[in-house]
Amino acid sequence: MQILYNVKTDLLYLRLDDRKQQVINKRLSEDIVLDLGEDNRIVGIEILDASKHLNLERLLPVEYEVSPEAV
Repeated sequence: MQILYNVKTDLLYLRLDDRKQQVINKRLSEDIVLDLGEDNRIVGIEILDASKHLNLERLLPVEYEVSPEAV
């Protein structure tokens, strides 16, 4: 699993499956989007306005990558 957080956009992305595959986006709410891959398996979860929905201080710091666009 990979956790990516973009400080500028306050977007948190949880990558659950690292295999290359085509995904379909399914919006669950205004701020949560699922990436569905083969057999409708969840490949990733995108959380917009993440700091409003999660306590990032408790989630982070785990080992995570900051998106290059945020730097």
